Amino acid sequence: MRSARTGSAASEFAAPLRPAAVLPQAGNYAALDLGTNNCRLLIARPAGTGFRVVDAFSRIVRLGEGLEASGALSEAAMARTLDALKVCANKITQRRVAAGRSVATEACRRASNCGEFIARVRAAIGLELEIISTAEEARLVVAGCAPLLQPRTPYAIVFDIGGGSTEIVWLRQGGRRGGRVPRPEIFGSTSLPFGVVTFTERFGGVEVSPAIYRAMVAEAEAALAPFEAAHRIRRQVEARRVQMIGSSGTVTTLAGIHLALPRYIRSLVDGSILTFEQIAKVSRELAVLDLAGRAASPCVGRERADLVLSGCAILDAICATWPVGRLRVADRGIREGILFDLMQAALA
Repeated sequence: MRSARTGSAASEFAAPLRPAAVLPQAGNYAALDLGTNNCRLLIARPAGTGFRVVDAFSRIVRLGEGLEASGALSEAAMARTLDALKVCANKITQRRVAAGRSVATEACRRASNCGEFIARVRAAIGLELEIISTAEEARLVVAGCAPLLQPRTPYAIVFDIGGGSTEIVWLRQGGRRGGRVPRPEIFGSTSLPFGVVTFTERFGGVEVSPAIYRAMVAEAEAALAPFEAAHRIRRQVEARRVQMIGSSGTVTTLAGIHLALPRYIRSLVDGSILTFEQIAKVSRELAVLDLAGRAASPCVGRERADLVLSGCAILDAICATWPVGRLRVADRGIREGILFDLMQAALA
């Protein structure tokens, strides 16, 4: 449920991979991320050691609507998504993109008719969608969020609560050598087979009773337990050697509400800090509202009002499993990771 307001022409990002190198000042690069809920595009050009966003687009398409029950993408969902992808293709053409990558995630991984859909996109629009693995999705999220890692804390949990899946990554930062900051070392990642759309379709999102909310939290906690058992992350948490970064619309929405923003402002949300107490407070406030009350929040809106509590439940489970105490909010992820990859390849 990542925010639809990500990216603006004024956004600048510092590159996490090769800080000693200055990227060539030529050409635009495009990154398209088609998820279960959103279709998002980011077009940027190199700037110094990072990049500057020149165009961005995001639209809620709910590609995975009904997928949990049917196992296939519906005609209505594919039509909505095709309309959004046409906008993306036009922007890519208008901006004369030198290189790009368009990826699709959980909905396309799971749908029985994903091949048909990919072929329709290719024929109608000319975009070549690449269905990426959960491991590649996790790697891209880490690459996109790496500039937000605090260098003094050696370990990190990075997560992305998506529409159809939730990615969890456990990593360690490398030490500085010769003025360079090496890529984070990923110890392991897991993809939970649910996100805000799938939980909402299963548990409901209009009226969410305390019992239903607890059931969502319990299921998410149970799904996280094997990953904790395999990596014993909590030991490092207790030693205060772990930081947490949340890359998802759930986290950015809660941050916007906590900051009492009259409208979503990316520059104030991205990189901000939420304590677990603040997360719990905002989640409680949302839980007592009806659908109209949630929709009235400027950082939630009508299109996300039925999804936000599912995201809160998954986030609650993450916080309970690894009580770091605070997390850094990332309004960035897959698309930024793709752009860093493309621009680094241009240096090779």
